[in-house]
Amino acid sequence: MNKQIHITDLGIIDYQKAWDYQEVLLKENVQVKLAKGKGSPATDIPVVTEEETTNYLLFCEHPPVYTLGKSGHIENLLINEQQMQEQGISFFPTNRGGDITYHGPGQVVAYPILDLENFFTDIGKYLRNLEEIVIRTLAEYGIIGTRSAGETGVWLDPEDKTRARKICAMGVRCSRWITMHGLALNVNTDLQYFNNIIPCGIADKKVASIQEELGREVSLAEVKERMQRHFADVFGAEMVLKNN
Repeated sequence: MNKQIHITDLGIIDYQKAWDYQEVLLKENVQVKLAKGKGSPATDIPVVTEEETTNYLLFCEHPPVYTLGKSGHIENLLINEQQMQEQGISFFPTNRGGDITYHGPGQVVAYPILDLENFFTDIGKYLRNLEEIVIRTLAEYGIIGTRSAGETGVWLDPEDKTRARKICAMGVRCSRWITMHGLALNVNTDLQYFNNIIPCGIADKKVASIQEELGREVSLAEVKERMQRHFADVFGAEMVLKNN
């Protein structure tokens, strides 16, 4: 099993361009899987191939954009197309899980393109692992992140209805155990953008950022470095830095 994960930082990139790139990497991995053990039409003898699937971890930031999961509700978008244009915000219905969320500058977005057959074949465990990476990263800043029963993502004070707030949203897609999409951690994010949506379709809880919790800006590069380290620990992986 290939437990190497190749890291690429895409910098600031349009949502559609990043989505297209993820699709390319996913399809390449699916083709590798389909080729393994496929018989020759003439002999029906399985072809032996040494090619392995490749695991990736993509980091990026997006210009302001709202994205809606495949099971989401458009009613959770509280502004119309003209208002989005006036505010310079894009909108995309997507093929990930989850409802509506916001991506924008100051946010660390992570897209793991993993072949879970290299690690474990359990989507629930995969999501819990992503949450664990964020929880450990937040702990390095003295922030207690935790889970909220029945709700994916990472939360602060989820048991207190007056203070519960989400700091990291997640939504994934999986095809033949290859993952795409991922998580968005609010670091220095302008939280005003969340006022235009019902984040993740949850009306009674707020959103948070590391900056808001600490009262100061935080280095995105530092956050990503710490997330990489915890990614390696949680997944038992070897992280390999790739030049973009």
